[in-house]
Amino acid sequence: MKVKQARLGLSDAPFEVRSLSDRLTDVVRDYILSGEISSDVPIRQDALAESLNVSKIPIREALARLEQDGLVVSHTHRGFYVRPMSAEEAEEVYALRLKIEPEAAAYACTVANEEDRMAARHALDRHNHEASDELSSVGALNRAFHMALVIPGRRDITSRMVFRLNVISDRYVRKHLEPIGRNVRANTEHEKILNVWLKRKPEKVEELVTRHLEHTLLDLRKQLAAAQGEGVENPAPSTRRAGG
Repeated sequence: MKVKQARLGLSDAPFEVRSLSDRLTDVVRDYILSGEISSDVPIRQDALAESLNVSKIPIREALARLEQDGLVVSHTHRGFYVRPMSAEEAEEVYALRLKIEPEAAAYACTVANEEDRMAARHALDRHNHEASDELSSVGALNRAFHMALVIPGRRDITSRMVFRLNVISDRYVRKHLEPIGRNVRANTEHEKILNVWLKRKPEKVEELVTRHLEHTLLDLRKQLAAAQGEGVENPAPSTRRAGG
Protein backbone atom coordinates (compact mmCIF):
# COMPACT_ATOMS: atom_id res chain seq x y z
CA MET A 1 0.00 0.00 0.00
CA LYS A 2 1.58 3.23 -1.15
CA VAL A 3 0.15 6.31 0.55
CA LYS A 4 1.36 9.79 -0.14
CA GLN A 5 1.73 12.37 2.62
CA ALA A 6 -1.50 14.23 3.29
CA ARG A 7 -2.25 17.50 5.00
CA LEU A 8 -4.93 17.36 7.65
CA GLY A 9 -5.47 21.10 7.85
CA LEU A 10 -4.70 21.21 11.58
CA SER A 11 -3.94 24.93 11.45
CA ASP A 12 -6.37 25.92 8.72
CA ALA A 13 -9.31 27.98 9.93
CA PRO A 14 -11.99 26.16 7.87
CA PHE A 15 -11.07 22.89 9.60
CA GLU A 16 -10.86 24.09 13.18
CA VAL A 17 -14.48 23.17 13.95
CA ARG A 18 -13.96 19.60 12.69
CA SER A 19 -12.51 16.81 14.78
CA LEU A 20 -9.33 14.96 13.90
CA SER A 21 -11.44 11.84 13.31
CA ASP A 22 -13.58 13.77 10.79
CA ARG A 23 -10.54 14.91 8.85
CA LEU A 24 -8.87 11.50 8.94
CA THR A 25 -12.05 9.88 7.68
CA ASP A 26 -12.07 12.24 4.70
CA VAL A 27 -8.40 11.59 3.92
CA VAL A 28 -8.64 7.80 4.15
CA ARG A 29 -11.87 7.85 2.12
CA ASP A 30 -10.05 9.71 -0.64
CA TYR A 31 -7.20 7.19 -0.57
CA ILE A 32 -9.72 4.37 -1.04
CA LEU A 33 -11.75 6.09 -3.75
CA SER A 34 -8.62 7.03 -5.72
CA GLY A 35 -7.35 3.45 -5.59
CA GLU A 36 -4.25 4.27 -3.54
CA ILE A 37 -5.33 1.62 -1.02
CA SER A 38 -5.87 -1.76 -2.68
CA SER A 39 -8.74 -4.11 -1.88
CA ASP A 40 -6.65 -7.30 -1.93
CA VAL A 41 -4.41 -6.66 1.08
CA PRO A 42 -5.07 -5.56 4.68
CA ILE A 43 -5.05 -1.82 5.27
CA ARG A 44 -1.77 -1.04 7.03
CA GLN A 45 -2.87 1.13 9.92
CA ASP A 46 0.72 1.69 11.06
CA ALA A 47 1.72 3.00 7.62
CA LEU A 48 -1.30 5.29 7.50
CA ALA A 49 -0.60 6.59 10.99
CA GLU A 50 3.04 7.30 10.14
CA SER A 51 2.14 8.98 6.85
CA LEU A 52 -0.45 11.21 8.51
CA ASN A 53 1.62 11.81 11.65
CA VAL A 54 -1.08 10.56 14.01
CA SER A 55 -1.51 7.59 16.34
CA LYS A 56 -3.28 4.39 15.29
CA ILE A 57 -6.27 5.10 17.54
CA PRO A 58 -7.88 7.82 15.35
CA ILE A 59 -6.98 5.75 12.27
CA ARG A 60 -9.01 2.85 13.67
CA GLU A 61 -11.86 5.26 14.44
CA ALA A 62 -11.80 6.54 10.85
CA LEU A 63 -11.80 3.00 9.44
CA ALA A 64 -14.73 2.05 11.67
CA ARG A 65 -16.69 5.02 10.30
CA LEU A 66 -15.81 4.05 6.74
CA GLU A 67 -17.03 0.53 7.47
CA GLN A 68 -20.39 2.06 8.36
CA ASP A 69 -20.30 3.87 5.01
CA GLY A 70 -19.75 0.55 3.25
CA LEU A 71 -16.25 1.30 1.93
CA VAL A 72 -14.27 -1.05 4.16
CA VAL A 73 -14.95 -4.35 5.90
CA SER A 74 -13.31 -5.75 9.03
CA HIS A 75 -12.30 -9.37 9.57
CA THR A 76 -11.53 -10.78 13.01
CA HIS A 77 -7.78 -11.16 13.56
CA ARG A 78 -7.15 -9.90 10.01
CA GLY A 79 -7.95 -6.20 10.24
CA PHE A 80 -9.66 -3.87 7.79
CA TYR A 81 -9.89 -4.35 4.02
CA VAL A 82 -11.29 -2.14 1.27
CA ARG A 83 -14.65 -3.57 0.23
CA PRO A 84 -14.16 -5.07 -3.26
CA MET A 85 -16.06 -3.64 -6.21
CA SER A 86 -18.65 -5.96 -7.73
CA ALA A 87 -21.45 -5.96 -10.27
CA GLU A 88 -23.85 -6.98 -7.50
CA GLU A 89 -22.93 -4.00 -5.35
CA ALA A 90 -23.22 -1.62 -8.30
CA GLU A 91 -26.73 -2.90 -9.02
CA GLU A 92 -27.78 -2.51 -5.39
CA VAL A 93 -26.31 0.95 -4.92
CA TYR A 94 -27.76 2.37 -8.12
CA ALA A 95 -31.15 0.76 -7.47
CA LEU A 96 -31.26 2.61 -4.16
CA ARG A 97 -30.06 5.88 -5.67
CA LEU A 98 -32.75 5.62 -8.34
CA LYS A 99 -35.41 5.12 -5.69
CA ILE A 100 -34.33 8.07 -3.55
CA GLU A 101 -32.18 10.64 -5.33
CA PRO A 102 -34.35 11.75 -8.31
CA GLU A 103 -37.39 12.50 -6.14
CA ALA A 104 -35.26 14.13 -3.45
CA ALA A 105 -33.64 16.48 -5.97
CA ALA A 106 -37.02 17.22 -7.55
CA TYR A 107 -38.55 18.18 -4.21
CA ALA A 108 -35.51 20.23 -3.19
CA CYS A 109 -35.72 22.43 -6.28
CA THR A 110 -39.22 23.55 -5.25
CA VAL A 111 -38.14 24.78 -1.81
CA ALA A 112 -34.55 25.92 -2.46
CA ASN A 113 -33.82 29.51 -1.49
CA GLU A 114 -31.52 31.85 -3.38
CA GLU A 115 -28.50 30.82 -1.32
CA ASP A 116 -29.18 27.16 -2.14
CA ARG A 117 -29.47 27.96 -5.83
CA MET A 118 -26.18 29.86 -5.82
CA ALA A 119 -24.53 26.98 -3.97
CA ALA A 120 -25.69 24.47 -6.58
CA ARG A 121 -24.40 26.63 -9.42
CA HIS A 122 -21.08 27.11 -7.62
CA ALA A 123 -20.78 23.37 -6.93
CA LEU A 124 -21.08 22.51 -10.62
CA ASP A 125 -18.83 25.37 -11.75
CA ARG A 126 -16.14 24.25 -9.32
CA HIS A 127 -16.52 20.64 -10.42
CA ASN A 128 -16.16 21.57 -14.08
CA HIS A 129 -13.17 23.83 -13.44
CA GLU A 130 -11.22 21.30 -11.41
CA ALA A 131 -12.26 18.39 -13.65
CA SER A 132 -10.52 20.07 -16.55
CA ASP A 133 -7.26 19.81 -14.59
CA GLU A 134 -7.73 16.14 -13.68
CA LEU A 135 -7.46 16.95 -9.98
CA SER A 136 -7.74 14.20 -7.38
CA SER A 137 -10.52 16.07 -5.56
CA VAL A 138 -12.98 15.76 -8.44
CA GLY A 139 -14.70 12.75 -6.89
CA ALA A 140 -15.57 14.78 -3.81
CA LEU A 141 -16.68 17.69 -5.99
CA ASN A 142 -18.97 15.39 -7.97
CA ARG A 143 -20.60 14.30 -4.73
CA ALA A 144 -20.85 17.94 -3.67
CA PHE A 145 -22.83 18.78 -6.81
CA HIS A 146 -25.23 15.88 -6.40
CA MET A 147 -25.72 16.75 -2.74
CA ALA A 148 -26.28 20.43 -3.59
CA LEU A 149 -29.38 19.31 -5.49
CA VAL A 150 -30.74 17.36 -2.51
CA ILE A 151 -29.75 19.18 0.69
CA PRO A 152 -32.04 22.21 0.09
CA GLY A 153 -34.99 19.88 0.72
CA ARG A 154 -34.05 19.98 4.44
CA ARG A 155 -34.80 16.29 4.79
CA ASP A 156 -31.87 15.25 6.96
CA ILE A 157 -32.39 11.47 6.86
CA THR A 158 -32.80 11.51 3.08
CA SER A 159 -29.72 13.68 2.63
CA ARG A 160 -27.62 11.36 4.78
CA MET A 161 -28.78 8.31 2.84
CA VAL A 162 -28.07 9.98 -0.51
CA PHE A 163 -24.62 11.04 0.69
CA ARG A 164 -23.67 7.52 1.81
CA LEU A 165 -24.87 6.05 -1.47
CA ASN A 166 -22.86 8.64 -3.40
CA VAL A 167 -19.76 7.75 -1.39
CA ILE A 168 -20.17 4.02 -2.09
CA SER A 169 -20.83 4.62 -5.78
CA ASP A 170 -17.83 6.94 -6.25
CA ARG A 171 -15.51 4.12 -7.33
CA TYR A 172 -18.09 2.92 -9.82
CA VAL A 173 -18.47 6.43 -11.24
CA ARG A 174 -14.70 6.55 -11.78
CA LYS A 175 -14.82 3.13 -13.43
CA HIS A 176 -17.68 4.30 -15.64
CA LEU A 177 -15.67 7.30 -16.82
CA GLU A 178 -12.60 5.34 -17.93
CA PRO A 179 -13.57 5.30 -21.65
CA ILE A 180 -12.66 8.46 -23.54
CA GLY A 181 -15.58 10.85 -23.95
CA ARG A 182 -17.72 9.63 -21.07
CA ASN A 183 -16.93 12.72 -19.01
CA VAL A 184 -18.27 14.95 -21.80
CA ARG A 185 -21.66 13.24 -21.68
CA ALA A 186 -21.71 13.36 -17.89
CA ASN A 187 -20.88 17.07 -17.82
CA THR A 188 -23.62 17.78 -20.38
CA GLU A 189 -26.14 15.85 -18.31
CA HIS A 190 -25.10 17.74 -15.19
CA GLU A 191 -25.69 21.08 -16.91
CA LYS A 192 -29.14 20.03 -18.14
CA ILE A 193 -30.11 18.83 -14.67
CA LEU A 194 -28.97 22.03 -13.01
CA ASN A 195 -30.76 24.15 -15.61
CA VAL A 196 -34.17 22.61 -14.90
CA TRP A 197 -33.43 22.48 -11.16
CA LEU A 198 -32.82 26.24 -11.13
CA LYS A 199 -36.04 26.76 -13.10
CA ARG A 200 -37.95 24.80 -10.41
CA LYS A 201 -39.26 22.11 -12.73
CA PRO A 202 -39.51 19.08 -10.41
CA GLU A 203 -40.94 16.63 -12.96
CA LYS A 204 -38.12 17.38 -15.38
CA VAL A 205 -35.51 17.22 -12.61
CA GLU A 206 -36.72 13.77 -11.59
CA GLU A 207 -36.69 12.61 -15.20
CA LEU A 208 -33.17 13.87 -15.96
CA VAL A 209 -31.59 12.65 -12.71
CA THR A 210 -33.16 9.24 -13.31
CA ARG A 211 -31.82 9.13 -16.86
CA HIS A 212 -28.37 10.26 -15.68
CA LEU A 213 -28.12 7.46 -13.12
CA GLU A 214 -29.53 4.87 -15.51
CA HIS A 215 -26.94 5.77 -18.15
CA THR A 216 -24.16 5.20 -15.64
CA LEU A 217 -25.57 1.86 -14.50
CA LEU A 218 -26.07 0.57 -18.04
CA ASP A 219 -22.47 1.40 -18.93
CA LEU A 220 -21.21 -0.15 -15.71
CA ARG A 221 -23.00 -3.43 -16.38
CA LYS A 222 -21.06 -3.81 -19.62
CA GLN A 223 -17.73 -2.72 -18.12
CA LEU A 224 -17.94 -4.91 -15.02
CA ALA A 225 -19.09 -7.90 -17.06
CA ALA A 226 -16.17 -7.41 -19.44
CA ALA A 227 -13.72 -7.06 -16.54
CA GLN A 228 -15.04 -10.24 -14.96
CA GLY A 229 -14.75 -12.05 -18.27
CA GLU A 230 -11.11 -11.02 -18.44
CA GLY A 231 -10.52 -12.50 -15.00
CA VAL A 232 -10.39 -9.18 -13.17
CA GLU A 233 -12.26 -9.93 -9.94
CA ASN A 234 -12.01 -6.47 -8.45
CA PRO A 235 -11.43 -3.90 -11.22
CA ALA A 236 -9.31 -1.00 -10.07
CA PRO A 237 -11.05 2.38 -9.91
CA SER A 238 -10.07 5.06 -12.38
CA THR A 239 -8.67 8.41 -11.34
CA ARG A 240 -10.40 10.22 -14.21
CA ARG A 241 -13.02 12.89 -13.77
CA ALA A 242 -16.04 11.87 -11.75
CA GLY A 243 -19.57 12.70 -12.80
CA GLY A 244 -22.42 10.26 -12.30
